[in-house]
Amino acid sequence: MKSVWVLQGPNLNLLGMREPERYGRVTLAEVQARLDEIAPSLGASLTHHQDNSEGGLVDCVHRAWRAGAHGVVINPGAYTHTSVALRDALLGTALPFVEVHVSNVFARESFRHHSYLSDVAAGVIVGCGTVGYELALRALLARLMPA
Repeated sequence: MKSVWVLQGPNLNLLGMREPERYGRVTLAEVQARLDEIAPSLGASLTHHQDNSEGGLVDCVHRAWRAGAHGVVINPGAYTHTSVALRDALLGTALPFVEVHVSNVFARESFRHHSYLSDVAAGVIVGCGTVGYELALRALLARLMPA
């Protein structure tokens, strides 16, 4: 079993309620339940964490690394566009990660077009709605367990 941590950034606790026309009506709890449902058949065990603070997410990356995680699926939310600290935590721990965004950030405001994480990510899933989390998990595990 591969240990994967699924990290959610700011405001993702409001998934399903916040701007449902943009993000849909699926809640974070439903996303987590779906991932927990499919993870065993993919050979993974999951740890979920959501934090609205940048430091909390950095601390969580460190905890994942110390706990022996094999990789991370992360939706950094707004920290995608601002957080050198989160980038440094992921690079410093050398955890492979897939960045995921529910909305198509490239069809939104120009400041959302830049990610501090994408160039060092194993992959990026953008604009596929909440099914993007499943795609990200599958992509990460394919990288961790090549056929």
